[in-house]
Amino acid sequence: MFPTPLSVSGLFLSAFLSATLLPGTSEALLTALLLEGEADVALLLFAATAGNLLGSLVNWVLGRYFASFRERRWFPVTQASYDRAEHWFTRFGSWSLLFAWLPVVGDPLTVAAGLLRVPFWRFFILVGIGKAARYLFIAAAALALI
Repeated sequence: MFPTPLSVSGLFLSAFLSATLLPGTSEALLTALLLEGEADVALLLFAATAGNLLGSLVNWVLGRYFASFRERRWFPVTQASYDRAEHWFTRFGSWSLLFAWLPVVGDPLTVAAGLLRVPFWRFFILVGIGKAARYLFIAAAALALI
């Protein structure tokens, strides 16, 4: 069965929001779509990964180009979260971006990457690998339930 455009775009949007300012439920939505028999796993994985990666790119741009607004209330990362992310960067370097999918520290990591001037392609590749691996794991677990 081929997923409907609405389910794919909804998954993309949920994944995008999950990586930016608003909480999203992309993992739950991906699981539900797979359990409902939305069988085009590759398309669903692509939509989730692309949406989540694009959301992280928004965070990277915020860090890179809007750092002067870090003290504003609307800025997506608190000082405490940023400090934790900076600690990860100090300890593990840009390889820590493989873990940008983690709750709590993941979004601040992507903002910190922009603030610390991690090159775009290194950011894109490392974050993309981490996020794709997470969605692959979720899909494999969901499909094992079927």
